[in-house]
Amino acid sequence: MSELSVNHLLGIKYLKEEDIQLIFETADQFKEVINRPIKKVPSLRDITIANLFFENSTRTKLSFELAEKRLSADVINFSASQSSVKKGETLIDTVNNILSMKVDMVVMRHPNPGAGVFLSKNVSASIVNAGDGAHEHPTQALLDSYSIREKLGDVAGKNVVIVGDILHSRVALSNIFALKLQGANVKVCGPKTLLPKYIESLGVQVETNLRKALEWCDVANMLRVQNERMDISYFPSTREYAQQYGVTKNLLDSLDKEIVIMHPGPINRGVEITSDVADSKQSIILNQVENGVAVRMAVIYLLASKIKN
Repeated sequence: MSELSVNHLLGIKYLKEEDIQLIFETADQFKEVINRPIKKVPSLRDITIANLFFENSTRTKLSFELAEKRLSADVINFSASQSSVKKGETLIDTVNNILSMKVDMVVMRHPNPGAGVFLSKNVSASIVNAGDGAHEHPTQALLDSYSIREKLGDVAGKNVVIVGDILHSRVALSNIFALKLQGANVKVCGPKTLLPKYIESLGVQVETNLRKALEWCDVANMLRVQNERMDISYFPSTREYAQQYGVTKNLLDSLDKEIVIMHPGPINRGVEITSDVADSKQSIILNQVENGVAVRMAVIYLLASKIKN
């Protein structure tokens, strides 16, 4: 397969397994590029990309921006908090105004699920979903799978547990789709109040006991507790959550095998994982960050090559 089967990256659920493999093979080449002394390639010199962030983001936004600049694209950054959106401008108007500046691609984070799909049907640019509400976050899932592949050689057949706030997490949903598509076995683990009722219909198993989940898995992806999305209390206290679902070095060391620890960031140190776990050799959290740039370069490059055709 030499090109993606889609014209936008709206969610993992729209991708085929071959798309994921193509993105990973392309990311392998870009990973080599970003480790050179001169980290840029002229691939997208004639492409203009707008980053539209209607929700706060530090790491994802920086990662996309860096990926775009490494590919020599022209980049426009748009932050909704300082814009006409505050004055009531609609999403379509905002985007059309930006597209009239001859933008080829839009990378968008939006609080409403499905915002990217809505946009893709109404504007001519290629859309990359950088997170829509508690729905999907496809590039995070791709970089997570890519990091597992890099560490363990393959994703197929691996046992991966996603731990924590599954209910509010777009990372969890995209990861479940991506891992299942590549043939991994997936479990989710967390307090019952943070597990969606439909979760088993996605073909994943539920385990409420963290220790049992860790004994089963090869990889544990520890999700951030999303306090900002919680309008009610889903567990008694952060301290109690940490006691039941936080990973400590003692807990890791007591397992009869060495598992890989991941975290999409930002980490609440001492809640999902303790500092000595985050900084241990079992953690691939910083690899995830580095791989994020290579994977986003691959996604942008492959989508842009469809615009040119």
